[in-house]
Amino acid sequence: MFVRSSIFIVTLGLSAPAIRAQAGPVASADDPALHLDRLVITGELDEAREALVPSLGATAYLITNQQIENVAQGANASFNQILLRAPGVAADSATNGGVHVRGEHANLQYRINDVLLPEGLAGFGLELDPRFVDTLQLVTGALPAQYGFRTAGVIDIHTRNGTLGEGSDVSLFGGSHGTFTPSVATGGSAGPTVIFATGSYSQNDLGIENPTARAEAVHDQTKQWKFFANASRLFDDNRRLSVMVSASGNDFQVPNGVEQAAGVSPDGRPWVPGSFNAASLNENQRERNLYGIVTYQQAAGDLNYQLSAFGRASAVHFLPDIPGDLFFSGVASEVARRLRSVGLQGDVSYAMDEKHTWRGGASVLAERVNVAATATVFPVDGAGNPTGRAFALANQDRLHGSFVGAYLQDEWRWTPEVTCNYGARFDVFSSSFDQESQLSPRLGLVYQPGPDTTWHLGYARYFTPPAVENVARNTVAQFAGTSNAPAISQYDPVRSERAHYLDAGVSRKLTPGLQVGLDVYYKRATNQLDDGLFGQTLLPSAFNYAQGEVYGAELATSYVRGDFSAYANLARSNAKGRDWNSAQFLFDPADLAYVHNHWIALDHDQRMSGSAGAAYGWKNGPRGYRLFAEVIYGSGLRNDATATEGSTIPNGAQVPGYATLNLGVLRTLKLGHDEWTARLDVVNVTDKIYALRDGSGVGVNAAQFGARRGWFGSVGCRF
Repeated sequence: MFVRSSIFIVTLGLSAPAIRAQAGPVASADDPALHLDRLVITGELDEAREALVPSLGATAYLITNQQIENVAQGANASFNQILLRAPGVAADSATNGGVHVRGEHANLQYRINDVLLPEGLAGFGLELDPRFVDTLQLVTGALPAQYGFRTAGVIDIHTRNGTLGEGSDVSLFGGSHGTFTPSVATGGSAGPTVIFATGSYSQNDLGIENPTARAEAVHDQTKQWKFFANASRLFDDNRRLSVMVSASGNDFQVPNGVEQAAGVSPDGRPWVPGSFNAASLNENQRERNLYGIVTYQQAAGDLNYQLSAFGRASAVHFLPDIPGDLFFSGVASEVARRLRSVGLQGDVSYAMDEKHTWRGGASVLAERVNVAATATVFPVDGAGNPTGRAFALANQDRLHGSFVGAYLQDEWRWTPEVTCNYGARFDVFSSSFDQESQLSPRLGLVYQPGPDTTWHLGYARYFTPPAVENVARNTVAQFAGTSNAPAISQYDPVRSERAHYLDAGVSRKLTPGLQVGLDVYYKRATNQLDDGLFGQTLLPSAFNYAQGEVYGAELATSYVRGDFSAYANLARSNAKGRDWNSAQFLFDPADLAYVHNHWIALDHDQRMSGSAGAAYGWKNGPRGYRLFAEVIYGSGLRNDATATEGSTIPNGAQVPGYATLNLGVLRTLKLGHDEWTARLDVVNVTDKIYALRDGSGVGVNAAQFGARRGWFGSVGCRF
């Protein structure tokens, strides 16, 4: 008994990329957008779980497992690539976060089966594997009170399980850039117990974006493995216990630029021509992640609740090339970060009567981060010139953080057409460097004058603490008189961001096959949070702008007619900030002085982002065919500009825009009881050369180019 104002994007496939306003937890079977969807009967417990944390006026974009298979590279694409098909999502390099939602850097919350997934250490590898996704929603806008701390967007994943079809899938995927990826997934049930598991191994020669425009990168191999398992047991029709476990490992070579300025040898002597080659640098990064979640759920008529406990371990180790990094950068930094976290979460809903449904809950998360860093540096004179042999400086740090939040809200159905969801949450953040709290009211209004139109309007007060693992502690004094001494010694601690957020939108079905949605938003923030890559390492550091402002609009359309479906999304965003008021030692003095008095674009600000695609599928007896095409567009992320007097304006310009075309074909064949699939994908068909980053901009330390044209194929069998 709840109303959601939702925009659902179904990406490229036999089911339409439909946008629909949904009234109630289950869409009508008469909706033409669903005619070709795979039929799944949802149990009462799944419906009850959905009712615990509905969207309630926020904007939600839905992508199913079926549609994941219909984008370029299918389930072998990275999780971030899947998200690019939703409006308001801008692409970035892996080292700078991968994607940005509505002009925000990071600030994304991940949930699996409506349970919060604790944050891991930032890195290149995405441990989330599209293979275990049944559906995922990107929820944005003025979020209801159950969502706190990370609020730019909520990635809500519902996993596959054995009830979605017993059996196993095996596949082999490969192609350009030395790509080789075998994978397996299996699921089944035994009485009241249902199990699903998937695992994959992947290797290629383009693990991180190429820092040059060449087709192939130098020193860029990656090896990755992923495992996920989900098991649940029904005690009766109203009670369920679920266990999820995930583990992943990623090893990356850091790609080399082919041209770098000559430097100083590790013994302090000037460079000798031919003594070192930039192409032979050997930097590497290793990542490991492990998490587990145990959940108990019960549905008892009008009262539903879910209790979860979770834990996580995450580690990142950056290994420099000490002689080479000293030679080219004057400093070689080895950094190892380890994170451990545990938490509890509870959500409850109670349908008091036909007009009121109350919801409440609480969560607590405790984190511990250990940092071990060794910087090999030169002693320098007053002019910064090396005066002797390099030496090592070691530093160890321990940080802790606790996140505690509680919420209460009422879904009040004023009339059959108007629903108001009002409530508030109270959050407390306590850490080694900051202690803050905030009471945050939330309000959402939904108006449905008819079955084809939905309007929504929302307001949210947000409280966003920094990611503990990204906070750089003050070690300025340790590096005085060395090649790693910053130009600024000022250090104010990183603080929590506080913001007011407004969102409004409408979705309308214009014809039985054509739907359109429009959404606008505005955010005003104090202590706007941002992350950047500073110095040599590829691990992010957090900082604040004293003031921040983000606003924009999103247009989404979809069309379906018979076996043909198409969609198009276009988003406009402006994100800016003024005055760096924390971690000032990270910045250039001239830039710090400029930003103190001027608004600048945030480095991840991309004014225009878009995606579009079409698909056509048909069957001929036991054989099926599917053709699809899609375009990804970006107007370009920020870089530095040069003023008329020769000074630099941080983030004052943007790299050139781009549009890439992907094509694919998929064939299915039934042989006995087994179903075989074969597919061919061509990514970046026109071999477009484009830069995601050019190496300049706030917190940008290297150029990164998008992948050149690639040919990929796969063969799979379901048995």
